[in-house]
Amino acid sequence: MSLVTSTEMFKKAYDGGYAIGAFNVNNMEIVQGITEAAGELNAPLILQVSKGARAYANHTYLVKLVEAAVIENPNIPIVLHLDHGDSFELCKDCIDGGFTSVMIDASSKSFEDNIAVTKKVVEYAHDKGVVVEAELGTLAGVEDHVKVAADAASYTKPEEVEEFVEKTGCDSLAIAIGTSHGAYKFTPEQCTRNEDGILVPPPLRFDVLEECIKRLPGFPIVLHGSSSVPQDYVEEVNKYGGNMPNAIGIPEDELRKAAKLAVCKINIDSDLRLGMTAKIRKHFAEHPDHFDPRQYLTPARQSIKETVAHKIVNVLGCDGKA
Repeated sequence: MSLVTSTEMFKKAYDGGYAIGAFNVNNMEIVQGITEAAGELNAPLILQVSKGARAYANHTYLVKLVEAAVIENPNIPIVLHLDHGDSFELCKDCIDGGFTSVMIDASSKSFEDNIAVTKKVVEYAHDKGVVVEAELGTLAGVEDHVKVAADAASYTKPEEVEEFVEKTGCDSLAIAIGTSHGAYKFTPEQCTRNEDGILVPPPLRFDVLEECIKRLPGFPIVLHGSSSVPQDYVEEVNKYGGNMPNAIGIPEDELRKAAKLAVCKINIDSDLRLGMTAKIRKHFAEHPDHFDPRQYLTPARQSIKETVAHKIVNVLGCDGKA
């Protein structure tokens, strides 16, 4: 099986009430951990590459790593997706360079300019057999080259989605309903505390999601910034010398609810980073004499695999759907 687009994948997910995991990749161990989990669970998969990942690892290396994953996992469909493309030129480069899906994020522009830029990418991509994700609304937080202050974030306006999709021809739409990039998605002031003193984030705006679904029946919706920031990883990071106070993410039960609706793609990155960092810190604390990268990257890769397997089964619901 070669790389595929997300078209058929999203249609099955929409009809089946589950979502596909879109996991960011930056190196070999991350690719291996993600694809081993998906392969064993027979789950469809989106491997996504950000502008920052391309700068770090090089476009060619990343494409070849993903192509190797396809060879090693011939029974599951895999999409290679550009995450948060911020220009036509970047999207074009990825389309020409073997990606089967791109995201053009012009959400920081005016509604009219967002339409114009997105339409230009769609026309080029569709001519090459590549699908396009667009975004309406702006998520707060920091992830790679995406930096949006909390006061600059905005929820998607459901009354705009029909016109946007019709005029751009995009294949899926990322909306803003309260998710956020990074490991610090909410300040303590935005949260409440439960009886155990644990921070509880504000709920997602399912009213916005449901109104978008009503206006775009059958159309695949995407959620960015959907890591849950597992507290056991945060505690492990802090135990072994880290400093991550008040890191908090999106509750997994809310993401599962979204996946049962029209959300066909859920982006997860920070959880993978946290797991890797926790295991590497622990390894160095317990084995200060080690210096072979294979020694500390082996448990790091295993944490990726375990995290992705958990997400596939318990959050996305896409196990056995390949």
